[in-house]
Amino acid sequence: MGILSELKLSADALAVRLASARVLVVGDVMLDRYWFGDVERISPEAPVPVAKINRLEERAGGAANVARNIASLGGTATLLSVTGDDEAASALERLMGEANIRCSFKRDPGISTTIKLRVIARQQQLIRLDFEDAPSHEILADKLDEYEAIVADHDVVILSDYGKGGLTHVTRMIAAARAAGKPVLIDPKGEDYSRYAGATLLTPNRSEFRQVAGSWRDEAQLAAKAEALRAELDLDALLVTRSEEGMTLFRPEGALNVPTQAREVYDVSGAGDTVIGTLGLGLAAGLDLPCAMKLANAAAGVVVAKLGTAVCRQDELFAA
Repeated sequence: MGILSELKLSADALAVRLASARVLVVGDVMLDRYWFGDVERISPEAPVPVAKINRLEERAGGAANVARNIASLGGTATLLSVTGDDEAASALERLMGEANIRCSFKRDPGISTTIKLRVIARQQQLIRLDFEDAPSHEILADKLDEYEAIVADHDVVILSDYGKGGLTHVTRMIAAARAAGKPVLIDPKGEDYSRYAGATLLTPNRSEFRQVAGSWRDEAQLAAKAEALRAELDLDALLVTRSEEGMTLFRPEGALNVPTQAREVYDVSGAGDTVIGTLGLGLAAGLDLPCAMKLANAAAGVVVAKLGTAVCRQDELFAA
């Protein structure tokens, strides 16, 4: 059964809903750079392959990729983040402009914009090089002021935490969104989830949830651990993405699991961005949480069949 049949909506009706949805995305942005090449020999200097680069690509990653997924599905995304005052930040702004995403980057001249550089040959990643710095307190305070000024103008807030320091004031952001009556969805990071208390929904993947809650023997124990964390943090719901096992939504009324839709998994990088972006867009479009989850599951099935940081287009989602 197709996603449109499950939602009992026509493609046109869902497209109209998505077009009217406004999502505010806040968090850590990064520039994903890909160097593609060929490997035909081993270096005489060390036992490593020599890659002859013949093609370069740049893609928006982190919170910027969340915003890209929202825009590619027909929604309106506003992106708020901190970057360095450098060429990489300008590249990200250009990519956001090409995707019709409203963005406000608070440029910090004391740091470098986060860059992830991947060298790929024969469809295999040879190495990834990361460049990153933590933003200053002054720039973060400036970002918080703008966030509090614009949060009420959006239907849903997504906070995308990649542990780079951009969500230092996440507790105040949650409080401001809730005070404005806006759902807050968070892609969490790290071992301490107490800073996310009061959010509407968290979307950890299987390994992230295990890191916080510990391992489980069976579905019953998983559900118990999820419910305990949901209650402790006063969340409306908790969504655990489980790779080949699909995703499970935990709410007070019980758990709901949907199986994965990926026919062939090529690359899981950025899949979490697609999940939370689609989920937030679905809620902003007036879908209930289970329906929005099914939409997100279908979108994730599309992007994991693509190489690198990718997005799901609206036509691909409707055909899923």
